[in-house]
Amino acid sequence: MSVVMSVAELTDLVAAVLARHGLAAEAARSVAGVVAAAERDGSRSHGLFRLPGYVATLKSGWIDGGAVPVVSDAAPGLVAVDAANGFAQPALAAGAPLLRAKARGQGIAALAIRNSHHFAALWPDVEPFAEEGFVAMAFVNARSRVAPWGARKKFLGTNPMAFACPRPDGPPLVWDQASSVVAQGEVLLAAREGHALADGIGLDAEGDPTNDPKAVLEGGAMLPFGGHKGSGIAFMVEIMAAAVTGGRFGFEDRSAAFPGAQTSNAGECVILVDPARAGGADVGVRLGGLFAGLAGAGVPRLPGDARYARRRRSLAEGITIPQETWDTVQRLLAG
Repeated sequence: MSVVMSVAELTDLVAAVLARHGLAAEAARSVAGVVAAAERDGSRSHGLFRLPGYVATLKSGWIDGGAVPVVSDAAPGLVAVDAANGFAQPALAAGAPLLRAKARGQGIAALAIRNSHHFAALWPDVEPFAEEGFVAMAFVNARSRVAPWGARKKFLGTNPMAFACPRPDGPPLVWDQASSVVAQGEVLLAAREGHALADGIGLDAEGDPTNDPKAVLEGGAMLPFGGHKGSGIAFMVEIMAAAVTGGRFGFEDRSAAFPGAQTSNAGECVILVDPARAGGADVGVRLGGLFAGLAGAGVPRLPGDARYARRRRSLAEGITIPQETWDTVQRLLAG
């Protein structure tokens, strides 16, 4: 058995669950939107699967459900937002209008969010900007879960990054990836569903390679993608998201003092470039030529295309929620 819902219905439901457990109404809508978007686009590891983690974190006291972001006009090309120990999505929404205005006015601008909790997919943060014609990049750091290249224990976060740019004849090109071989959500799913990880994903508590997702989660570590190259990117993300914003580094995490907390209090950096200002008015034509060239070289699909296909199906047929997941959501709604 399963339940089929529209995106709007699912957003309303998730918002109600989050509000039920102490998240302010406006923030609940903001966070619910990214949970529903992930479910809509088939990103199971960042959709309803994470809702119990949001609730557990709210109940733990680690995050402030009533947080009100504080936006500062920090410099001609910089917007700073103190998320006030709340979720990153409301902080991004609060700072986005000024960020857009600065990027439109001078061609480039950055948003630095600190004291925030990001527990969602990252692509929803950048896709809307690309729909408006910007090239957008985002960086988020997290608590220590990844062993840097050559190390045997965790130190860096999975540290995702996302990129989006306009496409002249379709939705934006968007990619979102962790600096680890797979996102932590994939390891959590593997542990819940009882299947082994592929080789090269994680280490156990002794620093030895393991295929057991529980061993990775319980004292072990994940590994960076691409060996030393992925490790370098994870380090870069740590600097962009924490050092540049004033957020916590992953190794400074204090969530262990709050039983049940699953998020990281860290930072996020978003950079917008107006390509029309930098590359000229023909940028759309040039991008079209780039994408056509990729297709001509045999590239079967561009980043994000599979997600868009799943989105079209969900919008046409509704989002199918397995009965077990539906039952979990209903239990959370009941309190």
